[in-house]
Amino acid sequence: MPSMDEILESYISYLSQTKSGSVHTGEAYRRDIGRFLGFLKEKGINDLGKVDKDIVFDYIEVLRSGKVTKGVISDRSFQRAMSALRSFYRYLNIAGISETDPFCLYKGAKVKRSLPDVLSFDEIERLFAVFDLNDPIDLRDRTILETIYACGLRVSECTGIDISDIDFETMIIRVTGKGDKERIVPFYPALKELFVNYIEGYRTLFQKDNSAFFINQRGGRLSSRSVEDILKRRSRQAGLKSNVHPHSLRHSFATHLLDNGADLRIVQELLGHENLSTTQIYTHLTTERLKETIKKAHPHRK
Repeated sequence: MPSMDEILESYISYLSQTKSGSVHTGEAYRRDIGRFLGFLKEKGINDLGKVDKDIVFDYIEVLRSGKVTKGVISDRSFQRAMSALRSFYRYLNIAGISETDPFCLYKGAKVKRSLPDVLSFDEIERLFAVFDLNDPIDLRDRTILETIYACGLRVSECTGIDISDIDFETMIIRVTGKGDKERIVPFYPALKELFVNYIEGYRTLFQKDNSAFFINQRGGRLSSRSVEDILKRRSRQAGLKSNVHPHSLRHSFATHLLDNGADLRIVQELLGHENLSTTQIYTHLTTERLKETIKKAHPHRK
């Protein structure tokens, strides 16, 4: 019988092979399940098939207390941990390692979704204004950030773009999203101009037979972490709030489209959301903005 750690690695490999989660999901699940396995080892339990509902509830109590995470765990992180463990035990059942699934008895409360951080259009303009487009690095950084905002991309989708994915004539980009699902996203003429300037003013200086569209100064594909650092630094320079994240640009894209009358289902397709309910969070955000406008501007507000 393989060790629990070996079984965990087999499960992570299974996730990767079945493409049932992103790299980030696999890393998070490894941490979540690893904590549970550490809990079992402390209790002297080395057989995953002997875990019962009492052990599960003991673990839930310890997890909620913050002892295993060295700090209070958020509702969202807690639910992800439970999801990881339910998925893990489904795998154990399939693999014949365990005949029971003690986590199927636990149904967590639904987590209230928080409204996403959104930049106003004026803040977007302030952010883009800090770049000197005559400087190659500034040109690259502005181009990648505007691509995320202009097309509503996840940062990993943006860094994953190859030059062959962009059709300059029809002004569309072929994007690979979660679960390797492809979608087509259009872009506007001003971004096309930025693309052309970026290729001539930066990419041709550093590219080394690399298919990646956005590259670093060594010619390799620009990483998501690098984009996060660029946005954080430039946001401070523009005088914006310190917690601006690339996903804030994606949220802003969706919100600004809806604010200007775009159809919800079109926005869903552009974002690559599988379910309309995921996109509907932006309608709640837009409603809150409308309420705030009425509260501030209506003459009978008091």
